[in-house]
Amino acid sequence: MRLQDKVAIITGAGRGIGQATAVKFATEGAKVVVCDLTSEWIEETVEMCKETRGDAFGYVADVRDVQALRNMVDATVAKWGRVDCLVNNAGIVMDAQIKNMTEEQFDKVIEINLKGVYNCTKAVVDTMLKQQSGVILNASSIVGLHGNFGQTNYAASKFGLRGLHETLVQEYRGSGVRLTLVSPGPTDTSVWDPFDPDRREGFIARSAMLKPEDVAEAILFVATRPAHVLIDWLRLGPTGKASHG
Repeated sequence: MRLQDKVAIITGAGRGIGQATAVKFATEGAKVVVCDLTSEWIEETVEMCKETRGDAFGYVADVRDVQALRNMVDATVAKWGRVDCLVNNAGIVMDAQIKNMTEEQFDKVIEINLKGVYNCTKAVVDTMLKQQSGVILNASSIVGLHGNFGQTNYAASKFGLRGLHETLVQEYRGSGVRLTLVSPGPTDTSVWDPFDPDRREGFIARSAMLKPEDVAEAILFVATRPAHVLIDWLRLGPTGKASHG
């Protein structure tokens, strides 16, 4: 097992990519902290992890709440003694053309998608530095490379995340703390539920829709590499399996 007895905190793990990643990590032997806002979703993911014979516990925390994140890390260390991996997966979309976008829409996406990564990283990095080991994995998007119509706030958060990531790579090189980043394309999660069906079909027509399990496999891949890793593009290859490039 590639993550035997490793301790991983995964944010936004109640649904979608986060849930698939939590289950994948548990299958590979990790002890998983399932972090999300909704207790029912958390409980579901914890049970799915335990069905793989993995170990997991849930923690309700908002990535904007610094004290809650510190408490979560403290609880993790108290239970399992360490934190080996943080997957910064929590994120939201609140799309609109800029002429129609409200200040609340812009601020909330930045606060969760970008500031939330900063908050979570701050909460765990001292523990990892003391251990002289750990992986901080940032889940970005191809929108953070090219932008996308109607996603000014989301694109800004993901472009900013790339800058944060690249800087942390420089700050922690040689410390034993590794930084990894994955930028998947459109993925079949509940984030699409509010979208107009025609827009969803348009995305599918232009780019093969990934499954959460595809992205989870990529996250597992980079989390187990011995060096800093950045995957700028994730798509479905001709075999239907995830490929990287």
